[in-house]
Amino acid sequence: MIKAIFFDLDGTLLPADGDEFTKVYFGLLYKRLAVKGYQKDEFINAIWSGVKDMVKNDGSATNEEVFWKRFERIYGAKGLEDKEYINEFYTNEFKQTKMVCQDNPYAREIIETIKDLGLKVALTTQPVFPLDGTLTRMGFVGLKQQDFDYSTSYENSHYAKPNPMYFQEVLDKLNLKPEEVILFGNDKNEDGECALKLGIKCCLVGDYILGNSSQNFEHIPLSQIAAKIREFCAQN
Repeated sequence: MIKAIFFDLDGTLLPADGDEFTKVYFGLLYKRLAVKGYQKDEFINAIWSGVKDMVKNDGSATNEEVFWKRFERIYGAKGLEDKEYINEFYTNEFKQTKMVCQDNPYAREIIETIKDLGLKVALTTQPVFPLDGTLTRMGFVGLKQQDFDYSTSYENSHYAKPNPMYFQEVLDKLNLKPEEVILFGNDKNEDGECALKLGIKCCLVGDYILGNSSQNFEHIPLSQIAAKIREFCAQN
């Protein structure tokens, strides 16, 4: 019996080209930090180092703690002193990344369908952003934190995709079994194969499919997600 729907955000509920988004994102972030004396290449490499540490997180700390430990290792006390200034970016300049994202006119219909069916819904976006960054990106398609029963961010996650423990942590938070969940994502590896290792069914969504896999994941247009969810529930 299906009890919950999990959704990736970037490239799924929020249609966007990942490379283009990252380019604009780093440009805006560095522009904010340049006034603090950071050198561009070193700063961007520091961010990527922190992201890599979060992806490899073994669960002994939150992703937030892992990221800032790396940042402090690179920049010393100054890195931590600038944490609040950096985090303010995600409720300010980060909003400009909307210029490289597309609209999703089906987002509200999808959420309302899930609620009408009495299902739980989780936003299982890669938890390498602070919550404010996730909320900003949700807002690009007219969604809010209260639309979801649970949303992952670097503050509340101890793992990251493609580690299956990332999805296991969400299952545990919502008291769910893998077979009770349908995941909609756009990455064959980070979403599809990662979830499949736990027994979570995954469907690929939209026009920005990433990764390679020998698995034959069903591919669904954004416009058909609400109908597909109703179909899945009718079958169970």
